[in-house]
Amino acid sequence: MELPFREKGDELLRPGAMLDMRARLREHAKRHDLRSVAAYAFDHRTRMLPFYFVDRRMSPGGVRAIGGSFLEAGFEKTRVVLQTWKKRFQPSLMQLDGSTPDLFMTSSMWIHSGRMRDMLRDICRVDAEHRPLVIAGGPHMVYNPWDAFSSDAADPWRADVAVTGELYVLLELMDVLLTERAHGEPLRRTFLRVRDAGGLDHVPGLVYANGADGAVPEELVDTGVQRLLQDLDELPHPVHGYKVLEPAGGGATLAKHPIPTERVGKHSPIASIEMTYGCKFRCKYCPIPAYNQHQDREKSPERIADEMKRLREEYGIRFFFGSDDNFFNRHDRAQRIVETLAATTLDDGTPLRKALGWGTEATVHDTIKMKEHLRTARHGGMKALWMGVEDMTATFVKKGQSVDKTREAFHLLWRNGINPMPMLMHDDTQPLVSFRNARGLLNQVQLLRNARAMSVQVLMLSPAPGSKLYEDTYSGLAFRSVNGRPVEPHLVDGNHVVASRHKRPWIKQLNILFAYAYFYNPLRLLKALVLPKNRRGHFADAGAQIMGMCGWLQNLWRTPRWLYHLMRGGIERFEQPPASPIPFRSAAGGRAAHGLPNQTVTRTAPTPEEPARLS
Repeated sequence: MELPFREKGDELLRPGAMLDMRARLREHAKRHDLRSVAAYAFDHRTRMLPFYFVDRRMSPGGVRAIGGSFLEAGFEKTRVVLQTWKKRFQPSLMQLDGSTPDLFMTSSMWIHSGRMRDMLRDICRVDAEHRPLVIAGGPHMVYNPWDAFSSDAADPWRADVAVTGELYVLLELMDVLLTERAHGEPLRRTFLRVRDAGGLDHVPGLVYANGADGAVPEELVDTGVQRLLQDLDELPHPVHGYKVLEPAGGGATLAKHPIPTERVGKHSPIASIEMTYGCKFRCKYCPIPAYNQHQDREKSPERIADEMKRLREEYGIRFFFGSDDNFFNRHDRAQRIVETLAATTLDDGTPLRKALGWGTEATVHDTIKMKEHLRTARHGGMKALWMGVEDMTATFVKKGQSVDKTREAFHLLWRNGINPMPMLMHDDTQPLVSFRNARGLLNQVQLLRNARAMSVQVLMLSPAPGSKLYEDTYSGLAFRSVNGRPVEPHLVDGNHVVASRHKRPWIKQLNILFAYAYFYNPLRLLKALVLPKNRRGHFADAGAQIMGMCGWLQNLWRTPRWLYHLMRGGIERFEQPPASPIPFRSAAGGRAAHGLPNQTVTRTAPTPEEPARLS
């Protein structure tokens, strides 16, 4: 169920394509007074470990990049709304600079897609003549773009178009529309005119609906898999995105002004930052390799250092999280980055490592390979490394890890002042406790703590769209409903058991709670105050225990209701992955690139036999 691959040699944009696109948009900005709002959907029912405390303290990079790119292009009437901070936001009521925006964009992950649909339903309450152009995007749209279009004739809300790719796809769409837009013409009317003339079909990475407003779409049209940006230095600088963030509050409408510069760091003390994309491993449960078309992408070390430096100096942000798939994937590149960061200073001469800290993700295997450079990484400001240990015995997941290698990697990190932050994956075959081996969940939690892990994540295997295991997960494994309750998107967060062949799946649910309680508890807090796992002091280890216990209480508060349904039984399982209920085709008339094998296809244009790969 992975995304199909483009033809070899056609996976990437040409060098300079993003820079040229941004230059064209700056020219458009001189002729078009564009008002735009980008909203990040967030379901507050997902506020549990391991995300509790972080989710509301880090503004998402994707939607922030949209706002920053529009502002950098000269469209100053731009606002970014985060439902993490503004839970009751209603796009139908929004006014920007005294008028309804020309463009409304919403971004969502799968677990937050229920809130995305609520926003789309709300904006469709505005009559079609005065409605903004509505665009849906984010990770959820990459794999399930049909979810932006209602199939219910009694409730026919919809986005106008879904973006199934990265920032460049959105900017190319805007370039096409603004090139064709007549003076004073509503942007949505321009879109409908261009769409009906086939003017979007050459832009890969879009899904749009055909059919009349106020009705279920007749069909969805997929323009194909995006081309990827190779040089991430061509992206707009992230400093712009923070200038247009909507203030937190309980209101449903937009504030008159964005968050003042001096308060940005208080709202978002953690910044996500793009450094590298790509991973050499091909784990069956992970969609990353196919999404990246097996490409390895990066920012230059100088650009990364400049981003951290400017965000620290302009907004006071002190911690950064790299949205890397595997930061140590290429050892030479990682070495160049950490050496550059170690040599960087702020304008007042303060070394970067004393002004801020950062963390990212890597594997056990690659961490050991980088052992000669971990000291440099610490001098460059690295304070934590999240590691996908998954299963220390490599029984369920194999990517170069083992009990001994995990201990070695954690010892190397601790010796160099970097906190190891492991992530475990629980599965049906793993017992809570095992004897004479390390297969048990609590056995592995204890081994990680003994190896000086500062935190732990324990998640249950869940359906992962775009992964090789996606179809298998839905073939009699994933739950459609439990005890009469449908499995809603917010439950597919790894904290809830929603896919299992275990005779008593509620035991798996309890195991996750036990694992967290075993790692985060008052006894370990007391021990942390006396014998901390953090070599640099007692506060960090004790603080991690306190935050973990607070987060665990959220899990304890939210989990019992689902545990009750699991215990009652009545589990109905999927027999195949959920596909679009609306007919779905490619722009040429064949099978849609983002469709599933069981997808209904409308062939409205004659096509030759479907090729195995996309051209």
